[in-house]
Amino acid sequence: MASGAPLFSGLIAGIVGGILVGAISKSAHGVSGPAAGLAVIILTALITTPFETFLLAVVIGGIIQIILGFLRAGIIGYYFPLSAINGMLAGIGIIIFIKQLPFAFGYDGEWKGPDYHACMSDGNTFKALMQYFEHITAGAVIIAIISMAILLSWELYLTKKHKFFRLIQGPIVVVAAGIIFQLLTKSFFSQYHLSHEYLVHVPVANSVSSFFGQFTFPDFSQIGNKEVYILGVTIALVASLETLLCVEATDKLDPHKRVTPTNRELFAQGAGNIVSGMIGGLAITQVIVRSSANVQAGAESKISAILHGFFLLICVAFVPGILNLIPLPALACILLMVGYKLAKPALFVKQYRLGWEQFVPFIVTILGIVFEDLLIGLALGCCVGSATILIRNFKNSHFLHKQTSDGKQQIKISLSEDVTFLNKGAIIKELAAIPNDSYLTIDMSKCASIDYDVREAIGDFIISADDRNINVKVIQPLGRSSAKEEIYSKKLDKWVYALPVQSNPSTD
Repeated sequence: MASGAPLFSGLIAGIVGGILVGAISKSAHGVSGPAAGLAVIILTALITTPFETFLLAVVIGGIIQIILGFLRAGIIGYYFPLSAINGMLAGIGIIIFIKQLPFAFGYDGEWKGPDYHACMSDGNTFKALMQYFEHITAGAVIIAIISMAILLSWELYLTKKHKFFRLIQGPIVVVAAGIIFQLLTKSFFSQYHLSHEYLVHVPVANSVSSFFGQFTFPDFSQIGNKEVYILGVTIALVASLETLLCVEATDKLDPHKRVTPTNRELFAQGAGNIVSGMIGGLAITQVIVRSSANVQAGAESKISAILHGFFLLICVAFVPGILNLIPLPALACILLMVGYKLAKPALFVKQYRLGWEQFVPFIVTILGIVFEDLLIGLALGCCVGSATILIRNFKNSHFLHKQTSDGKQQIKISLSEDVTFLNKGAIIKELAAIPNDSYLTIDMSKCASIDYDVREAIGDFIISADDRNINVKVIQPLGRSSAKEEIYSKKLDKWVYALPVQSNPSTD
């Protein structure tokens, strides 16, 4: 609904994401389907693009994802810092919690119907939340209280006492209790009965032909339309990035810490998008909300994702009327628990104790996701994480040792193993602070690599050292040929080379 697409297209994407993607993927807990990260892209596209043309873009996006999988582009997912991944989980958890509260309290303002879902996807989250609390529904609050009591009882007590309560999950009981509440209040307590707007809305087909009539097919006559390819590339890139991030986050939640092959995941997602687009479904990604709910429910293998696709197909095809009896407040409480577990206070405490280099990117990612969107939040978190790396490199490029002998300062600067242009500023700053009339040793013996930028900066300092009466000695790295250093010896008459002791360079 938030995407502005036919409701049945979202269900198709969920079914394909479960059965097909679940079967091809090697993710133990990943659950795929239509995702909020693509909702804005789809909504914008459908303003100017017919739905059948959009489906063609989904197919093209799937083909591109398969190509990315064969090109082994899945490795990109491993280059996101853990602090940003944890921030993504917490940020999504906070958004889930905030945006499900109106459902739990039964907001009865302008939220009924598609306008509500569009409102929930756009605008300031906190401002909208304050508006929602102006209108609550008694029946919804009662269902929410009952649902939370069941979920907490299952979580804190019952599952620890008997295996039966681990087999029958609390969320299933919550859904059943919600349906029973609806049926009872309809007959006996009508003042607490929830109207149609507060219930699940699944399209109901009156016959087999009307069911299959809900499927839509791509318009291949637009195959030469360049706008379709631009949209296809956009879908492929955003869906791939969101999938890789969700894979990384879901693997972190896995109790067994299994690692999902990311290239295989891109191939699976691509195949899913091709099939989904061919039969009228939305674009597919792996979804962290469903995946984390899968982990929390105790899933052990990808069979759960495949079965969820089959169950979704069976329910939509045969019992949509029963699904439409489920109260939204009951589902809201289930997601409130999911959101809390993703953003529980213990995670914030843990990140804080790890130090500012982990905590700052973590918080920045959360703020970006909550106040903007997923990709912006992750981009900000990664930028801050990269900045902390630069700062650390700036500080850790060298070690300075000072001592006084015969009334003159003897200073030794030992460079680290890898010295890059990122360290140039710190080294220049340190050299500029060397006092006049001193002896300086620049020890490069531990260096495996030194960027030309740094060598040039050191060379410039040695030229200027004469004017400050600084005597400079340079200890070259082991294994460097003298031919490579000829340019420096010719340029710098005062550059004295001294090789370190060969016997035990690691302790020099």
